[in-house]
Amino acid sequence: MIHATGLTNGPSSPALQADYGAEQRAVLAKLAGTPLADLPSIAAWRRVFTSFGAKPTQYRNAAEALLRRLTKQGDIPAIATLVDIGNLVSIRYAMPVAVFDLAGIAGSITVRFATGTESFDDLGSDGSVSPDPGEVIFADQENVVAARRWCWRQSARSAATPATTAALIVIEGHHAAAAQEIPAALTDLTHLLATHQPASQTTARTLPPS
Repeated sequence: MIHATGLTNGPSSPALQADYGAEQRAVLAKLAGTPLADLPSIAAWRRVFTSFGAKPTQYRNAAEALLRRLTKQGDIPAIATLVDIGNLVSIRYAMPVAVFDLAGIAGSITVRFATGTESFDDLGSDGSVSPDPGEVIFADQENVVAARRWCWRQSARSAATPATTAALIVIEGHHAAAAQEIPAALTDLTHLLATHQPASQTTARTLPPS
């Protein structure tokens, strides 16, 4: 994970859009003829989702959802600087990358099983819902959920916006090569932030499996 401050989350620069487009083309070429389910990182996440009762073909992890959109539609439109940086690295490594706006999070975040009493505001919808008991969630100290089903969907409250100045960027993997690929992805994220957010300050940490 990366703790980043001093951010300005405006539209992506032409240089970042060019890098993002080039990465999408490279990933499409690499995936030609390869089912997403055969990618080790995606297969591992499918096993994880199954383990806590989420059907992986109904609730696709964020990286699989991005890659599925890319392979079906041919491109992923640019959204904003922080989102595009996260998505670029996500499709490069086929691992989910989340950008949490720290202004929308109360205190610290705990990754835990849901009790079903928590509150979640879905992106693009009004009102709150509760997660299913037993699903893996990111929850803050006010029992508000920042992400449901581990890396399936992020909340509206924690999503990066044009007002985001401080964020927690999280990348996760469960496959055999994750121990090597997560540090590489962190290096790429740090480089992209330094290039496209030159006023930012970043601190990276790697958490081992518990």
